Amino acid sequence: MHFDKSPKEKPCCTLPTVKKLLEQKRRRETSSVPPSCSAASTSPAATTTVTLSASEPFTCTGASSSYSDMAVSYEQWTPAPDSTLSYYPSHPGSSYAAYNLPMTSEYGTQQQVQEFGDTMPQTYECPMTVADPSMAAASWSLLGSSQTTQLSFCSSMDASMLEEARMLLSGMDYSRATRQDEDGDTILHIYTAKGLRECAFAAAERLRDVGRLDAKEHKGKTALLVAVTANQPEIVQDLLSLGADINACDVKGQTALHLAAHYGLPGVLQAILSSRPAVNLEARNFEGMTPLHCAAISHSATMKALSSGGLVDVSLQTKAVEKLSCVQMILSAGASLLSQEIKSNKTVLHLAVKEGNVDLVRYLLRIPLPNMKDFVNLKAHGHTALHMAAGLHGNPHQEEILRLLLSRGADPSIRNLENDQPAHLLQSGLQGEQLKLMLKKRSASSRRRIVSLQDQE
Repeated sequence: MHFDKSPKEKPCCTLPTVKKLLEQKRRRETSSVPPSCSAASTSPAATTTVTLSASEPFTCTGASSSYSDMAVSYEQWTPAPDSTLSYYPSHPGSSYAAYNLPMTSEYGTQQQVQEFGDTMPQTYECPMTVADPSMAAASWSLLGSSQTTQLSFCSSMDASMLEEARMLLSGMDYSRATRQDEDGDTILHIYTAKGLRECAFAAAERLRDVGRLDAKEHKGKTALLVAVTANQPEIVQDLLSLGADINACDVKGQTALHLAAHYGLPGVLQAILSSRPAVNLEARNFEGMTPLHCAAISHSATMKALSSGGLVDVSLQTKAVEKLSCVQMILSAGASLLSQEIKSNKTVLHLAVKEGNVDLVRYLLRIPLPNMKDFVNLKAHGHTALHMAAGLHGNPHQEEILRLLLSRGADPSIRNLENDQPAHLLQSGLQGEQLKLMLKKRSASSRRRIVSLQDQE
């Protein structure tokens, strides 16, 4: 939809499209130099101020790429300088630093939410209710003793700024405050992408009142999905508290939980999980994957980037820890380890083994399950995790992954659809022969145990 304007009027981009906003951020971050352990910039951050008023038209035209494409280059993003946005010159606004989360489980300290003079503390904590409490304890222990056992973040909303934002919205023409531009963006999408929390809250109230809080732009993203993609946990919590659909999905079937898991955003994930039981932990995107599958694939991608980098990359190490914590949070919330993605029937263990992600394999196999042996021997189109590990030719972690699987009950005698046992898929040469011998010994040991049990019966 194109907005009416006189022939002589020049296009006004006071509020650029959501796509343009996040594309500009990606450009800034990818053009910056990755920080190293020994040389980190200490120069003060520049401040960018965006001033809005009720008299400015909400006209947005043109954008070259979609913010949903950020997934393609997210791994290469580097911490950007602390830039801020404000819709009032006298206020510093919301910091973009939230895009680059520190390697910690805490997102802020206890603060107060103020509204019209009232003070109301708000703390959002990730619930730890799981079918097996020992699973949560074991999972958290794998993140290291330096990690806290519960994420918490608190939010602060400036009462005067919220009041001004409401006045700004009330002063706008009704259609300008609620309509969508040619890309489907509402003013709420714009404020959310900018991280302007008070303006986003006021706009969300306005759209909620007319039943358009979950309006979708042309890629199917609601304002909630934009808030997730932009890593704005406080705005995510605000939108959910106002009634945003937590299970809304975009044109790829990705819910807020899928996106938070894919990008590895613990703070956002926590805000979503705190809204349970409404959230669907087993929701499938159009690739047939649950959020747990997305989190595992994303963690493997980061680990692969770490192993291929050569030099120590602190930002990638931080991201790997955050993504592993996302896997843990989803499991602790009650997601099933046994879920298989639809296209190839892979579990999260298959996905980790296939990528040679020994850290994730070790993590998953240390979770106490009563049916661990069944889990380890599940087939994905005929292949067990042990078959996949046997096919990791040249991977430095192949032997360790094989040993881990065998120690948790993997059966070397199981055959795939081609009638091959894992030993048949090993590489040739000395290493392959050594691994084959290890599998044969385990297989022979298993047969002896079975015979012994039968004799006892």
